[in-house]
Amino acid sequence: MDSDSSSHPTEVTIEAAGWHSAVTDPETICRRAVAATLRAVGPPGIRGEVSVLLADDGTVRLLNRDFRGKDAPTDVLSFPAGPRAPGVPETAPWPLGDIAIALETSARDAAAAGKPLADHLAHLVVHGTLHLLGHDHEVPEEAERMEALERRILAGLGIGDPYAAEAAP
Repeated sequence: MDSDSSSHPTEVTIEAAGWHSAVTDPETICRRAVAATLRAVGPPGIRGEVSVLLADDGTVRLLNRDFRGKDAPTDVLSFPAGPRAPGVPETAPWPLGDIAIALETSARDAAAAGKPLADHLAHLVVHGTLHLLGHDHEVPEEAERMEALERRILAGLGIGDPYAAEAAP
């Protein structure tokens, strides 16, 4: 575990056993990605708690259907816990929310982009954690800001630009 990961407790639940054969040490990848995101963009001293579910397409499809009204799998879903209760100090542990990631969709997307699934998993966790912190990509300006943050955080983890292939002609 990263030395900074302990200040950002991350619970990783691996529901789909295929994650263990698809990625070496997915728990550490998730914890490092959450910690890097919170260090980069979280309020100073934040002790955010995040839960990550590594599931299969079927589970994520049901979550997407039940919570977003879209009956299809997707790569990542984020469920923010909501604002900090009044009077709780910024340095007190606080649950930021939950992230769910689908193995089959993520693996297909990584293969299509020619990227290692481990790097794509880190990207999806960074992306999901940014959503938990209130970032979004619904309008072009927000998307540009969020993608710039993702690039910077991933670079700090030694992972290349996840959007480079999309930008190529």
